[in-house]
Amino acid sequence: MQYKRKHQDSRSRQIVIAMLVVLVAVLFILRLFSLQVLNDTYKDSADSNAFLRKTIYPSRGLILDRDGRLVVSNQPVYDVMMVMREMVNFDTLSFCEVMNISKAGFDERIKEIKNRRKNPAYSRYTPQVFIPQISFEEYGLLQEKLFRFPGIFVQQRVARQYTLPCAALQIGSLGEVTQRQLQEDSYYKRGDHKGQSGIEKQYEEALRGQKGVEILLRDVHGRIKGKYNDGANDIAPIPGKNLQLGMDLELQAYGEQLMQGKMGSIVAIEPKTGEILAMVSAPSFDPALLVGRERSQNYAQLSSDETKPLFNRPVMAQYPPGSTFKLVQALIMQQEGIFTRNTLLPCKKGYYYTRTRKVGCHDHKSPIDLPTSIETSCNAYYCYGMHRMLDERLDKYGSVQGAYNVWRDYVFGMGFGDELGIDYPGEKGGVVYRSSTYDKIYGKRGWRSSTIISISIGQGELLATPLQIANLAAFIANKGYFYTPHLVRMVGNDSVDVQYRTPHKVTIKDAYFDVVIEGMYRAVKKGTARFGQIPGVEFCGKTGTAQNPHGDDHSIFMGFAPKDDPQIAIAVYVENSGFGATWAVPIASLMIEKYLHRTIDPSRKAIEQRMMEKSFY
Repeated sequence: MQYKRKHQDSRSRQIVIAMLVVLVAVLFILRLFSLQVLNDTYKDSADSNAFLRKTIYPSRGLILDRDGRLVVSNQPVYDVMMVMREMVNFDTLSFCEVMNISKAGFDERIKEIKNRRKNPAYSRYTPQVFIPQISFEEYGLLQEKLFRFPGIFVQQRVARQYTLPCAALQIGSLGEVTQRQLQEDSYYKRGDHKGQSGIEKQYEEALRGQKGVEILLRDVHGRIKGKYNDGANDIAPIPGKNLQLGMDLELQAYGEQLMQGKMGSIVAIEPKTGEILAMVSAPSFDPALLVGRERSQNYAQLSSDETKPLFNRPVMAQYPPGSTFKLVQALIMQQEGIFTRNTLLPCKKGYYYTRTRKVGCHDHKSPIDLPTSIETSCNAYYCYGMHRMLDERLDKYGSVQGAYNVWRDYVFGMGFGDELGIDYPGEKGGVVYRSSTYDKIYGKRGWRSSTIISISIGQGELLATPLQIANLAAFIANKGYFYTPHLVRMVGNDSVDVQYRTPHKVTIKDAYFDVVIEGMYRAVKKGTARFGQIPGVEFCGKTGTAQNPHGDDHSIFMGFAPKDDPQIAIAVYVENSGFGATWAVPIASLMIEKYLHRTIDPSRKAIEQRMMEKSFY
């Protein structure tokens, strides 16, 4: 019995020892797996002893205008790289002297590189960016003395260079990748740059290309002995794709000249394609300010500028469309049988009256027909139209809400309300209330046309972007359809996405557009936009004045030319400048003339000079 108990105890000890051996083996295997597979430290150490892997950055795609003129190209810049492990007996003071930095600045930068919160991929065995984008002159000074600084080498990359100091917001800029961007896309490493705004951001994947790798062989002392395996294992970089814009570079630059000293927008579109010919946001700035090591400082200055040069007004600013919206009303009211071309309506001593509202107008003959209402920009005419549709057609629409919903569907179909979908980040839509919103504000039976009459003339609870107003001009020029406005025409050898080549149509008869176009033509010929006449060009337009509760009203104009074969549709907003005819009309007409004729008629040089010299801030 005692023997049996001893045997059992011995057997138990053997099992425990065996389990301990197995456990130690498993832990040992797991540790080896962690060190050799999951942890790159030892691999980096081994590789760094024998090889230096240099990233070869591809040439970023060029950006060209519609005629093939270079808009954005590349220039070489140089990053100072360091491998911490190799910085043995490093002469810090001499290095600081060569690079024209302080010892404190050097220490601070080293601290930032080693901060794993800011730089999670840090390893003392792999190259780290110490100073990005030094100039060619700085590179030359360093190159002469590079042999004195072990662990330091220079890596070439490209930075952007601009043909003209214009289109800054349209093109956008490059900036160093953020921590979040590093986590979102493994293509980027700390110190890399990518498109942070504009076209550069929207088309980043096409523009950036693919990085290459050059593998250099080291000797036992860490010195470079040449390419590993004669370069057979190197990976060549793939250049980024070029972009061709719809933009006319000369027209863009001219628009920025006209808008100097002003706040506002110019948007010009080719109606037949939706390609944006010019997109001016004023005030503007030189895109070269956001290139190089001064980028952060310049960006901070632009951000603090109270005129908001970084705010892209054409696609982000929301204004009341003012009288330009009367063209939308004229189309809807004809299609719904409320107006005909010859419908005569009064403007009683310059006002439209209801029991609760009085809408002002200006002095003109009365009564007038539909084309004359556009020519003279009569407010009363469109108030009557809204009244008839919302209050007098209950047999057709069932309710005020039903009539309003029909009206709203037309408005959305013409490109208002939602974003249009331009190939540009950050676009905003407009504002067109739902009927349910008015129900919440006034009660379901508490509102009618007189309650919201301001929207009939482009005021009140109605907002649009300059891009949407320019798109309206293209829509009317095409007599019932528009293409989604877009900046880029070609990506490499490929056309833009099909969404930019598919027309958006609204069911309104061609004859109704003819009536509106007649009114717009008369507005330029002898009406509110007559100051914009261009020798030898028949064009159509509509002025507007957007109310501004914070100061002077905004001057607005939209139109297209030539009348019978539209090549350009345009919208101009000049903030805090008063009536549309005073500033927006001349600027738009000069832009049209510049695009169609490539020059300005001598008889209009005085107008051109006045537009360029006038400043509102």
